[in-house]
Amino acid sequence: MAAAAAAYELDADGTKFIPATQRPDGTWRKPRRVRDGYVPQEEVPLYESKGKQYKARQSTGLPVGLTPEIVAEAQKSKKQGGTIQPIPGMIINVEKKKKKKKKSGAEEAAERLAKCEITEPTFSTPSPSLSQNSSLGTPTDPAKRLKNLRKKLRDIETLEEKIKSGTLKTPDKDQKEKMSKKNVILKEIEVLEKEVSE
Repeated sequence: MAAAAAAYELDADGTKFIPATQRPDGTWRKPRRVRDGYVPQEEVPLYESKGKQYKARQSTGLPVGLTPEIVAEAQKSKKQGGTIQPIPGMIINVEKKKKKKKKSGAEEAAERLAKCEITEPTFSTPSPSLSQNSSLGTPTDPAKRLKNLRKKLRDIETLEEKIKSGTLKTPDKDQKEKMSKKNVILKEIEVLEKEVSE
């Protein structure tokens, strides 16, 4: 490392070389010849990808592809402050933009929550005739409704027969609920039969 940091010297022939240096233990390094055009590893510039170079050029605030003369004028006026007009009619403000202070995630979330509003929903009460039809989830046409109710009644009767015969010993919760609706379904069938016959 110490050899790379040392200055180059020229010998009698005019070639560059790194002079001999002493190691910490007291021994000496030989002088080393340096070829023309050699750049030590420490002095090699860092690699920049095309994207990084493009972004660096974009950060000037000027349109990409401007001629070097216009860019030089822009840089002069940028140092003075104010606006640039690289293209007639186009105004570019060069003044430094104020950066917004970054907020932490918690502050941002609290700010969003502060903007939220909670309102109570308003429910309208449906008419009683609609509630009967919608409660069982059937169509409003009386003939279709009657057909569906008769089907439900047949299902209830088959359940009751299974219980009486002993094939179904313990009905589950849904089956018990289904059988409890038998009287309601019978009344609805009577009402609908009158409507359909009229």
